[in-house]
Amino acid sequence: PNDVYSLDGILVFGLLFVCTCAYFKKVPRLKTWLLSEKKGVWGVFYKAAVIGTRLHAAVAIACVVMAFYVLFVK
Repeated sequence: PNDVYSLDGILVFGLLFVCTCAYFKKVPRLKTWLLSEKKGVWGVFYKAAVIGTRLHAAVAIACVVMAFYVLFVK
């Protein structure tokens, strides 16, 4: 019930946010609409997309580990 306020809920949200922004970077219309701003509040989307594309192997491994944790351990 209180998954949003737990550490694993925040990690899941962060991973999903980074993966979603990295996907947005691959779609041309979304890239120009959402990722054009590099500073300010909208810059968070751009920075998450850069993290997702540069560290794609580490993000993918973290997603698999978190999925295993959420499905089988928690």
